[in-house]
Amino acid sequence: MGDAPEPELEAVLDGGAWELGETLGGTPAPVRLGRNVCYVVLAVLFNQEGSLLLVQEAKPECRGLWYLPAGRVERGEPLVAALRREVREESGLLCEPETLLALEERGPAWIRFSFLARATGGTLKTLQDADSESLQATWWRGDPRSLPLRSADILPVLELAARYRRSPAHPPTLPRELPCSPLCLRLLLPFSNASGELWLLLAAAATPQLPVVACGTSPAELRAGLRPPLLRLLRERLGWEAQPAALGLLGLQHSPGDAGDTDGICFNVLLSVEPGGQRERPPEPRDPALRWWPVREELRGRVLQRMGAAVPVRS
Repeated sequence: MGDAPEPELEAVLDGGAWELGETLGGTPAPVRLGRNVCYVVLAVLFNQEGSLLLVQEAKPECRGLWYLPAGRVERGEPLVAALRREVREESGLLCEPETLLALEERGPAWIRFSFLARATGGTLKTLQDADSESLQATWWRGDPRSLPLRSADILPVLELAARYRRSPAHPPTLPRELPCSPLCLRLLLPFSNASGELWLLLAAAATPQLPVVACGTSPAELRAGLRPPLLRLLRERLGWEAQPAALGLLGLQHSPGDAGDTDGICFNVLLSVEPGGQRERPPEPRDPALRWWPVREELRGRVLQRMGAAVPVRS
């Protein structure tokens, strides 16, 4: 094992959580839900006949339109608890999440967690139960596009859900409870060559670890999205002008407290980079706090398998 963070790496590959170490660039500021970040949960549920759960909106601006159960996470509320609450309030059903389907973001100021879930009880809401949360809910067998939808932005999520039910593209991925103050990204950045050798980028701290970069909290940074901190790492700290091909989520950790000092989330992400040229070895980092670690054969297969099996991150 040597000086490699193999227990941390195995936890990340398994979709688990790991205590945060040092963050590149210093200690980031904590985030506050409702002040500078907003988390939204969205649920996709099918019954045994394959019908889709839809709810009819009650809000004045979209009254009568149809949508998936969705809503904002409240202060001190874990993501899964928020999912259960929104499904219960809007549809009358109880549910349990099965996996994240997608992470959608418009900068750290707005992040939506789309879950595939299953109903476990409750009574479907009817028009007689209408309230400010929704007018009613239904199990819809037809094409949802035949209904007046609040927004078509649920259609790509439904396509992901249909594909996942046919053939899961990634392991079941759910939030793990471990507190985090900032919004940050723990990065799995692999480099491979034509000979099949594989390296991972490490932060060369006293105890080597996977690099952790913080998302900014200024208005401009909050609007910019989750990718800019990773691009800055590539170009400024590595001196690598590679083009990121895709960003995938391997797992996330979040455990809010009543004081609001752990509203942050650590996203364990995999950044795939276009090879570009015939480079045989990874670029020498400009920053001495970073180095490349050659992955031993026993772990190489697991890393390569996860490179094609992550929850999509959409901006």
